[in-house]
Amino acid sequence: MNALGWNRDLRQSAYTIRAQEAHTPGKGKGVGTVAFPEMRKGRMALSFATAIARSTGRPAPNIDYLSSAQAHAVGMGHIAYYHALERQGDVRVIRDAASLDRHMNEWVAWDATHPSDDSPETPPLGFVISMEGADPILEPGELEAWWKQGLRMISLSHYGPGRYAGGTGTEFGLGAQAVPLLTEMKRLNILLDLTHCSDEAFWQALDHYDGRVMASHNNCRALVPHQRQFTDDQIKAIASRGGVIGAAMDNWMIRAGWRHGDDPALVCLDDAVKHIDYMCQLVRSARHVGIGTDLDGGYGREGSPRDLDTIADLQKIVGLLAQRGYSRDDITAIMWGNWSSFLRTVWAK
Repeated sequence: MNALGWNRDLRQSAYTIRAQEAHTPGKGKGVGTVAFPEMRKGRMALSFATAIARSTGRPAPNIDYLSSAQAHAVGMGHIAYYHALERQGDVRVIRDAASLDRHMNEWVAWDATHPSDDSPETPPLGFVISMEGADPILEPGELEAWWKQGLRMISLSHYGPGRYAGGTGTEFGLGAQAVPLLTEMKRLNILLDLTHCSDEAFWQALDHYDGRVMASHNNCRALVPHQRQFTDDQIKAIASRGGVIGAAMDNWMIRAGWRHGDDPALVCLDDAVKHIDYMCQLVRSARHVGIGTDLDGGYGREGSPRDLDTIADLQKIVGLLAQRGYSRDDITAIMWGNWSSFLRTVWAK
């Protein structure tokens, strides 16, 4: 979305992109937080790289299209972009447990010998290809073609009434083609991401998909009372399936009552860590929570914690967790180990 919809060359630094957009109006323009140099500086060894194109009947530029054919083409274009980056050596598309292990072992070894921020060039960034909202899939029978392109995880919906399920801001459950899609996902071992599901769609999806589930970027409704966030029961349900929930860094999802346009200085990274801590305490384990920033989700510094200038600043979370008494092993698990172990377990089947 950033590269093809907003025309950002993510190989350039976030600061260069900000300068290029300095006189461009619009939410998130000139204040972006995500680009490959900053990801490398922050040691983002592995990320979920999203294909996103809605077709809800509520058109919006560069994200919600008037037909499923348009959404299909845009989603395929996003995946083609990731493969182009891989051919150029910038990223590595991770498809299975073996490639995951090779990639993470290379990064762990590199990190051990290059401890400073100004270290030489890192290994390629690892991308697991995901789809945020299943609207680009024309019908469930074509899912194997997407799998062959590297798609490994799908959320059924995004904002609004998706073609397969109700999303944020709706009370719709699963659509007519959702159960066949979930059946194909289970056959192909494609992960179900429950992020953005309406409450109705969340529980219905769990009834029809009996594998491990996860949530790429979600926070706690107990701290921010909004339908976009998970209830305690939803958090427990994901943990009971051996899943992981990625804590998001969008200010309105971190602090109750904050809205875009409010002063970002009202929110800090420790407020986001409160959501991590809440989930860990709720399920009595630090093995079901990770980082799932959504920092590339169409906003920038104006909607991020005040002490996060770029995505590289996620490393500050290490110290904030330590201040709350988390052990070194638990911090490692939250920062990257839980996601890595989760993917390895699912893909080892």
